[in-house]
Amino acid sequence: MEPTWEIVTPAGPAEVTVDEPPGGEEPAFLLVLTHGSNGGLDAPDLVAVRTRALGLGGAVAGVLQPFRVAGRRAPGAAAAQDEAWLMVVAALRERFAGVPLIQCGRSNGARVVCRTALKAGARGVIALAFPLSPPWNPARSRAGELRGAGVEVVVVAGDRDPFGVPDPADATCVHIMPGERHDLARTPSAVGEVAAAWLGRWSGQS
Repeated sequence: MEPTWEIVTPAGPAEVTVDEPPGGEEPAFLLVLTHGSNGGLDAPDLVAVRTRALGLGGAVAGVLQPFRVAGRRAPGAAAAQDEAWLMVVAALRERFAGVPLIQCGRSNGARVVCRTALKAGARGVIALAFPLSPPWNPARSRAGELRGAGVEVVVVAGDRDPFGVPDPADATCVHIMPGERHDLARTPSAVGEVAAAWLGRWSGQS
């Protein structure tokens, strides 16, 4: 597989960047991660999680979703976004057959990885800055997407996030980062540590 490749979906092409363990070793797990609606794979929290996952012997696939490849900020309908995501993950699973799959996303991407976890065959989800409620409509909760994931869900949220903080009952673990807002950019290394503590089970380093 090329380090960067294109996967065509009904929503348009997605761009995937893959990093594998050195020396052709079988990865301990496959972490597929993605961005929010107005960002990319260079978000500090995603970079921190990616770095720690590689250090644990995992393979990491960063997915730039079709709407961002096309230069848009709005992801469009959830059903179409999820369909495209599942096509990308299916292609990755063909390459990494038999390797435990973990999905990770931030903000809008966190919603996608929760909604698709069961259909993708994921063993768990890392949800960074899950947007619990729109700031302009705090009564509208998306907690059902966390509860409905059907797999273990680890949430990392800032205590100053205007999109709210999930209740501990909404996920397997909810880690609150003091002083952080929605971007989780104040101490991204701490976000990476939370992810690594959970991912360690797949590499025998927990």
